[in-house]
Amino acid sequence: MPIHLLPPPAVSVPAQGEPGVDPRGADAYGPATDEEPVTVRFAGLRLVHAALRRDLARLPNALRLLQPDEEDKGEAILRHWTFMTAMLTCHHEQQDTRIWPIVRRFAPELRLLLNWLEADHHNLDHSFTRVTTLVRIASRDTGSAWPVAYAMEDLAARLETHLRIEERQLLPRMERVVADNSRLGGLAELLDLLRGADGPGTADALAWLLDGVDPVLVERLLAECDDDVARNWPHWQATYQRCTAPLWGPVGGAADGELGSLVD
Repeated sequence: MPIHLLPPPAVSVPAQGEPGVDPRGADAYGPATDEEPVTVRFAGLRLVHAALRRDLARLPNALRLLQPDEEDKGEAILRHWTFMTAMLTCHHEQQDTRIWPIVRRFAPELRLLLNWLEADHHNLDHSFTRVTTLVRIASRDTGSAWPVAYAMEDLAARLETHLRIEERQLLPRMERVVADNSRLGGLAELLDLLRGADGPGTADALAWLLDGVDPVLVERLLAECDDDVARNWPHWQATYQRCTAPLWGPVGGAADGELGSLVD
């Protein structure tokens, strides 16, 4: 069953151009003009990493502050944790089924690292599933909130090790073997995967990914998406902010600069 934080958007079909031609004047391999490319390298991967760090830093404190009479907030914490876990699973699927096979082909020296990362994806998915059970209990029983918050933080530290390995050992090599304007690992590719999966919807995923991102960078990222996404973005963003404000207050800046610095 699909997981939604926002109301599902109305179904619409974006306008189609000529076959094989991007509506912004680019073909599948890059821009057709001399304009500067707007693509952010591997934005889908980087955004998921930043969003996971952001929420794993603030969800434990939200759980610790939960009061016995705040049933709605407890449900909101559980719903957000479940959504975040579903996004992590989709992120791992994007890597294991779409990205790693291509990297193995063009950078075979990385195959042992990729095998380890793929195995660790399965271990992380199981760990998140176990913590989800604990969060479900703590969302109804505030007496167990502190131990579960510590379990969240332990899992966040374990995940951080995995993310750093990808960012420091894998992404620099991918930058050398993947074309500058490739969709591989990008935001558009991730949204395509989500549309075909029984998981988070486009509206939920995009609002979560871009929470706290610098507005200038948001515009660049939306340029990678289709017109329907760009047109609905202001509504999705506003609705997401209303839904999550009870968890950690009004909208603020990026956490520790992670979300505002996807590109140098």
